[in-house]
This record gives sequence, C-alpha cells and structure tokens, in this order.
Amino acid sequence: MVHHRRGLRQLLKNDALLAAVEDDWTTAALDDKRRAMLTFVVKLTVTPGAMTPADAQALRDVEFSDRDILDITEVAAYYAYANRIADGLGIGPESWIP
Repeated sequence: MVHHRRGLRQLLKNDALLAAVEDDWTTAALDDKRRAMLTFVVKLTVTPGAMTPADAQALRDVEFSDRDILDITEVAAYYAYANRIADGLGIGPESWIP
C-alpha cells in the first residue's frame, strides 16, 4: 500500500534499503534488531499458534525491552485483525489509493 510505503520511507530514510525490503526483506541489509523484529512479526502473523517464549527472548537478546515487545506484538496483531475484518467484509482499498 502506498501509505505503508510512505511511512517506511520516512522511517528508513534510505530508498535503496526500502527497495530491498520491498523486494525481499530476508535478503535486505537490515541490522540484527530489525531482522529479529521482522522475523517475530512474520511468525506471529503467519503461524501465531507456533509462538513460544523463545520468540520473545530472541527480541530481548537484541535489546528490545518487554515494553517494546508488547508494542511490536500489539501493532502486528492490530494490523492482522484490521486486515481480516476488511478482507472478510470485502472492503477494498480507498479509491484514492492506486
């Protein structure tokens, strides 16, 4: 989505890295902290029942606090929820999104 790309661009401040993340984040030149966060979020999104305490520990190991882990989990869960509601109701993107 265009608005997600805009936000990621502001966060990364690096168009080449943005393109690499969009192409395949697993091969992008991300630091260990970002890579651990994305690994956690993908697992939470794709296979939530497979999450274990070790997944949160992997975030602590790269210096995320417990509050950070809560925030990461809440944002990922909220987007999964909101997207499933929209998909379930057949709601498409707004007309202004190309």
